[in-house]
Amino acid sequence: MDKVKAMQTFVRIVEANSFSRAAESLHLPRASLTATMKNLEAFLGRQLLQRTTRKLSLTPDGAQYYAHCIDILAAIDAAEQPFFGAESARPRGKLRIDLPSALARHLILPHIAAFHEACPEVELSISITDRLVDLIQDGIDCAVRVGKLQDSSMIGRQIGEMRFVTCATPSYFARHGVPQAIDELHAHRSVVHFSARTGRPFDWDFVVGEAVVKVAISGPIAVNDADANLSCALQGLGLTQVATYQVRRHLADGTLVQVLADTPPTPMPVSLLYPQGRMAAPKLAAFAGWLVALFDSDPDLALAGRP
Repeated sequence: MDKVKAMQTFVRIVEANSFSRAAESLHLPRASLTATMKNLEAFLGRQLLQRTTRKLSLTPDGAQYYAHCIDILAAIDAAEQPFFGAESARPRGKLRIDLPSALARHLILPHIAAFHEACPEVELSISITDRLVDLIQDGIDCAVRVGKLQDSSMIGRQIGEMRFVTCATPSYFARHGVPQAIDELHAHRSVVHFSARTGRPFDWDFVVGEAVVKVAISGPIAVNDADANLSCALQGLGLTQVATYQVRRHLADGTLVQVLADTPPTPMPVSLLYPQGRMAAPKLAAFAGWLVALFDSDPDLALAGRP
């Protein structure tokens, strides 16, 4: 058995999430891929893929083997690259990325044509979700994450910093008054933003000197989406704490008014998450570089202190 060819076939099946689509991309009959996988699993003595009529997924052993295959194939590419010149270093192939919904809609997708123009041979497959996907299980090359990263085998590279603002409409302040201090928030209505993953509401936090003060807020409406949060606030339903890049136009034209500016919310890191060894692929390196430049161009998302 050609182990490298078997690894390449296995990786292509996982990335395509389909034997048929992988066979088409490799210009091979589906039966050939089925035979390769049968021989590979027999050789390893482990089942790598769970197959049903509707779904193809990695077993725990398959996920571990997939990660090793990516590293091995990337090392082979790196070893061969000097012998093939610049042609082999050109970004190309399918790149699967996962983006949080608000950042995708307001920042990344409005500029994605610029990346396509710079790297026309990279085929992007973009999933937009606020749930935590399993990059290996779901065949994702990289994901953008907001907040502190959980410990994992993935590599996390901070690419930006999300800043927030506390604000509401002038009509809301006319009815309920303007809070002058954090301890006055308990008397106000707020738009509650809860986690789509856990269902728990997010506390608001404020930087007070060297400390961070957390405040549990309440209100008549709770949502699990950043754009829905903003939509409710724009209708005067309560105070909101929202990413500055989402509301700068509304703050500039007076549709929303900032409060408690002396005690701003805590910024949150924005990171690019990817499996170890994957950055050696020119397509991912090109996308990561473009993404860093995009965040650096936005004053409300640029990483503070980056030259």
